[in-house]
Amino acid sequence: MRVPKADRTTIVHRAVRVSVASCAGFYPFVYAVDRPAVALYALFAPVALGMLSPIPGSGRVRAGVILRALPVGLVLVALGTVLAVETWAAVAGMLVVGFLLAFAAVGGPLPAGAAPGLQLFYILACFPPYAPGALGQRLVGLTLGVLLLAACEVLLLPAPTTVSYRELLADAVALAGRAAATADSPPERQQAADETPAVQPPIADDGPVAQPPVADDTSAERLREFGGRLRLSRLPTAERPAGAGRRDRALAQAGGAARRLLVQLARMRDAPASVDAASAAMLDRVAALCDTAATALRGGRPMPAAGTMGLGAAIDEFQAVRTAQTTGPSEAAPPLQVLRRQAAVLAIAESARILETSVRIGLDGRRTPGVQPQELFWYAGLTSARLWRRRIAGNTTLRSVQFQNALRIALGLGAARLVAGSLDLTHGFWVLLAVLTLGRTTATETWSAVRSALIGTLVGATAAGALLLAVGHHTDAYAVVLAPAMLAAFALGPMLGVAWAQALFTLVVSAAFAQIAHVSWQLAEVRLIDVVTGSVIGLLCGLLAWPAGARREVHRNMAALLRASGPLIPATVRVLLPTGPEPQPTTLPALHRLRLAEAAYLQFESEPGQRPADATDWHAVLITANDILLGVQLLPRFDPPPAAGRPDDVAWARAGADRLELATDRIAALCAGEGPPPSEGPPTGLSLGPRHGRPLPLLMDVEHWLRVLAAELAHIEKSVTARVD
Repeated sequence: MRVPKADRTTIVHRAVRVSVASCAGFYPFVYAVDRPAVALYALFAPVALGMLSPIPGSGRVRAGVILRALPVGLVLVALGTVLAVETWAAVAGMLVVGFLLAFAAVGGPLPAGAAPGLQLFYILACFPPYAPGALGQRLVGLTLGVLLLAACEVLLLPAPTTVSYRELLADAVALAGRAAATADSPPERQQAADETPAVQPPIADDGPVAQPPVADDTSAERLREFGGRLRLSRLPTAERPAGAGRRDRALAQAGGAARRLLVQLARMRDAPASVDAASAAMLDRVAALCDTAATALRGGRPMPAAGTMGLGAAIDEFQAVRTAQTTGPSEAAPPLQVLRRQAAVLAIAESARILETSVRIGLDGRRTPGVQPQELFWYAGLTSARLWRRRIAGNTTLRSVQFQNALRIALGLGAARLVAGSLDLTHGFWVLLAVLTLGRTTATETWSAVRSALIGTLVGATAAGALLLAVGHHTDAYAVVLAPAMLAAFALGPMLGVAWAQALFTLVVSAAFAQIAHVSWQLAEVRLIDVVTGSVIGLLCGLLAWPAGARREVHRNMAALLRASGPLIPATVRVLLPTGPEPQPTTLPALHRLRLAEAAYLQFESEPGQRPADATDWHAVLITANDILLGVQLLPRFDPPPAAGRPDDVAWARAGADRLELATDRIAALCAGEGPPPSEGPPTGLSLGPRHGRPLPLLMDVEHWLRVLAAELAHIEKSVTARVD
């Protein structure tokens, strides 16, 4: 496989850090102190947390995660040492430990990254010999290895710092501010700005040199492209705001609001310009707010208080102007094109207000009860303990890919420990290590990894057996081989594939164990048998437990999300244009479905393999669901419903909303592979808009919302396929 040069450098640097940390702890305790138990754990601790654990981030971030993992590792080694007394106890412990550590992925990418290494700490300790008296040496070796690795992460070729999510979000918000500042410019000004070259020569040879004008970067294509950068699947793993706390939740919501704001401004760029003073003033306020939010995000400090002239007050003022325009003399009413643009501007302002609130929460981090709308910012007033309980409870379902992965890993490791203990396999922890390192989220990828691993292990075992036969008990020779073999395994393995990794790692473990105890060429044979056993167990688990990975869950969860969101459209229209008392629709079921769908989508995007050219645009489904939920919350707020709607107005709005609900149900059936149910036609056939009388602001806002949803659903229906992609 072809590895980019930057990635090759990263891999080599990591291999150097792990090799130095492992050798620095191993050699002294083998040759100077003669403490083999300490040496073994000092060797494998850096390997576990440095190579087997994909901990993301810079050197300092990785070192922090490694140090925080140390107390957990000490507990796991102690637990494994005690439970090694009986096979059934070790298996029970493996099931519990395996599930809990794998399920820790619900807490975000950092605990998920450290989980495989922590699994290895329990695996190493839970195998015979049952030696509780050696626990102290094991803990010393583990502590030494972890501290050495943390020091190397910071001091020896440290991983560079990546662009943080806050900085990326600040750039997106700043771009939205520039786009809002020019969104209601006359067409000739926009065209001139778009055609301005990036660099121009000075206009005079003497006096102050004229500064070249800055090229406009707010084209519709640019806005959409930058919004796509905020998708979590495109961000470095360490920078994804995926934690359960208020800060991460708020920053993730701010990213969604910024994406929505950029898309709305791009739509306004595409639409014909209709300049009016109220819209221009509102967009200027949005631009000013974006500038303030971008500055706060870059500095990491809370935004200043909005005061009496915040965006909320500006929105109320804008609404008053719109109402006055449409209730005054008929000849003074603005054209329909202007009214539609005002509805779009109001939606932009509300997105900016959501952005402002989420940025305030994300940068402050403190509990702030009563934030409105409460269903959108439900987490703002909850304690961290309650937020974690909700995150865990929300993923404790068979529809959660996090729960599926944790259960698959726990059952695989438990079965491997049972087989290794029942058959009394020598060095049985290699069986579990094979299950841990070769398991994938899909059966196809698991088989690919297992096939390569078996080939590599066979080659490595042959080489290791030849080495053990040739060298015999001359430990000095193994000491010479270990360090370069380790560096080669950790550098070439990730670059050349699983086969190379297994072959070289077999040589590494053979050279290491040959220095700790007297071994023969049969050690290589044992290694091969153990890897084959673990590979078979891992492959069976992959075939029996959710073999398709996140693919099926993406289909199911996206379909469930559309089915939970679709009925909210007519329910909201009934609240806005009531013919009698109407209850406010609840969004909690749809929000729960949205979280599950987002988790499945992230795993689906991370799984290797080719995607067909006509694969469904799952990200568009998430965006549409967000737009539905925002409309449910925001439209009743800035459009108080009238006492009674005119029959014609109520008829067209309800008919359009009902057809959109049918469209979501039809697309959900396609996503689930059920085939399309009967319907009135595609959402592009909707005829939205008031047919009689003067258009009121409420009607224009409903029309804008329904039109946006219709366009989004039409795009999804075009991309979706009934077959499993």
